[in-house]
Amino acid sequence: MTIPQQAAQQRARPAARPVPLSILDLSPIPSGSVAGDALRNSIDLARHAERLGYLRYWVAEHHFAAGVASSAPAVLVALIAAATNRIRVGSGAVQLGHQTPIAVVEQFGLVDALHPGRVDLGLGRSGQRRTEILTESGRSPEAATTSPPSASRVVDGLLIPPAFSFAEVARSPRLALQAALLQQPGARTPDFAEQVDDVIAFIEGTYRSRDGIAAHAVPGEGAEMELWILGSSGGQSARVAGERGLPFAANYHVSPASVLEAVEAYREAFTPSKTLSEPYVVVSADVVVAEDDATAERLAEPYGLWVRAIRTGQGAIPYPTPEEAAAHVWSEADRALVADRVDTQFAGSPETVAERLRVLQRVTGADELLVTTITHGHADRVRSYELLAEAWHGARASGAGS
Repeated sequence: MTIPQQAAQQRARPAARPVPLSILDLSPIPSGSVAGDALRNSIDLARHAERLGYLRYWVAEHHFAAGVASSAPAVLVALIAAATNRIRVGSGAVQLGHQTPIAVVEQFGLVDALHPGRVDLGLGRSGQRRTEILTESGRSPEAATTSPPSASRVVDGLLIPPAFSFAEVARSPRLALQAALLQQPGARTPDFAEQVDDVIAFIEGTYRSRDGIAAHAVPGEGAEMELWILGSSGGQSARVAGERGLPFAANYHVSPASVLEAVEAYREAFTPSKTLSEPYVVVSADVVVAEDDATAERLAEPYGLWVRAIRTGQGAIPYPTPEEAAAHVWSEADRALVADRVDTQFAGSPETVAERLRVLQRVTGADELLVTTITHGHADRVRSYELLAEAWHGARASGAGS
């Protein structure tokens, strides 16, 4: 189903019918496992997602993370597409600051050539943000466009926590080295809007250099893949998506403080295009579902320790067991470091999580929800998605794909 078709379906959907659910997978590496295990788990989960009726299966891009195996989205998307039949597959998101537009279009164009009409190319600018964060203001210009409150607030039932500052993390020598290793020496990352325009031009076959010389992406030109923009604030990503009439994914699971500003900025900037006649918004959420609240909360306990490792500059660690997480001694500073992410994770029974997702959808006006689940045990992760699908769509989900 294409984005225009989804938008039309949304407008025609009875009020009681839920919006579609999709999946974002980081291909987590559990403690005691290796990357190969994580990748095989991702392929297995994608097959389950197709059976359960999820609309899309997106993979993230992470580098230098001992606990995440999704370092090459195009490669992983190709493997998942080959292992499934109908579910849309894509990136959430390619870090465009680390690659050229032509390389990205050719990579995803290759997958689309073998699996036409199923590929989503999601683009993000996270690879460009470190330099901005280290400006004199200590904040990125994108983040500076809005001013999330310094205290938690509840908007129509949805928790909006205080904003987290990445300034300290951005100063990490480890992060500086990683950023340098992801680019050729002396390379300069162009403006994100310019890169997105080049991606569009390569797909449409209209690319011309400043001298008027044509260049063509093969494969990639004329591909049926859908182009998406992902963003965490009301800054450039949201504006670029809106101004070009592209669908937009807002990250409640990464940056819950600014999700409402991101969605609002996108809708305010939206200009109809041949892709969309009106805005189309996906909003992400981190969830863990089990048969009851207590079990889900136990499975979700390692999440805080995992987030702490990321925010202290260590990077994503192999995902701990609940027992390993319980053994960690937390300081008040540690708890404050991860509070926004832990407090906005939806962990509970199917009914508990489904209700919290309904609140998220209502408050943001999302046309679709993108859920990401990490547990130490693969079977627990599969079961989480099964229970959520059954609660969200009812009996229809359990028979999907049969």
